[in-house]
Amino acid sequence: MQLKGDARLEAYRRMLRIRRFEEEGMRQFKDDKIPGWFHSSVGQEAAVVGACLALREDDAMTGTHRSHGHPIGKGANLDGLMAELMGKAGGICKGRGGSMHIADNSVGIISESGIVGGAIPLATGCAFSAKVRGVDQVTLCFFGDGAVNQGTFHESLNMGSLWKLPVIYHCENNGYAMTTSVAQSHGQADIALRAAGYGMPGVTVDGQSVSAVYEVAAEAVTRARAGEGPTLIVANTYRFDEHDFGSVIEGEPYRSIEELEAQKRNRDPIFLYRTVLLNEGVHESSLTAIENEVGRAVKQAVEFALASPVPQPETLPHFMFNSPLADPNSFELG
Repeated sequence: MQLKGDARLEAYRRMLRIRRFEEEGMRQFKDDKIPGWFHSSVGQEAAVVGACLALREDDAMTGTHRSHGHPIGKGANLDGLMAELMGKAGGICKGRGGSMHIADNSVGIISESGIVGGAIPLATGCAFSAKVRGVDQVTLCFFGDGAVNQGTFHESLNMGSLWKLPVIYHCENNGYAMTTSVAQSHGQADIALRAAGYGMPGVTVDGQSVSAVYEVAAEAVTRARAGEGPTLIVANTYRFDEHDFGSVIEGEPYRSIEELEAQKRNRDPIFLYRTVLLNEGVHESSLTAIENEVGRAVKQAVEFALASPVPQPETLPHFMFNSPLADPNSFELG
């Protein structure tokens, strides 16, 4: 299964939306408009978008602490996402989730988590729900290479395989868990081989090629919908920025300037795919139109977020409860 027709341009659009959103987000963070930390996914756009394009609108998804790109990859509106990063009431979680705890039901994102590996059991449970309800919805579960060494990974893959759940475990292997390389932290550095221990396919793919990621994700989705159980996909990608902005990493550099510059120069997924599209006959004016469109959308998102109000203290208990007997927005203390 290959990206064809309009889907090729949509892949470029979504990758570019992630890139420009992240770049603008970093600027807003440095201007003290975004509190806490900021985890950029610049460089990992193809690993996200390729997998998301294999899904239907009603499919579910979970993310990580580095998850601004995941909602965008699934088609989320940028306005509410930027407002959420700023902690504003106009955010998709009303300013309650911030940068690392985003949920957006409009595009099927049930959870993102600041806890490494924290969303893997949630994705497994979501897939179990689909099976119990007798529907063919699939859940796509994103996590990083660091999460592979968490117990949640092993427990979830075992359960997913045992019950043949419709879930795709998608590892964005950017080579470093914070500052620790895969070689330093994995007894078996080939992460896809872990799948054999749980009786499921394990596939390694070039995470900088949106087309390659789409192809393996589409195959995994087809298997899941057919009741054949989960797949472990390992997309080898690379983050161009530091682990996060907002904390200081002490000590010696964990990767060389030469390594980083070589990745930026030779492995930028957006540049690589732009070249592919041009070679396939897509006119440059079409790509320029998308680039201008994305620039306007990001600018609008910032304007919306800056104009959005800050949540008021008296609204603190709002949205904490879901009751069929009362409107949770009307909950009052006392």
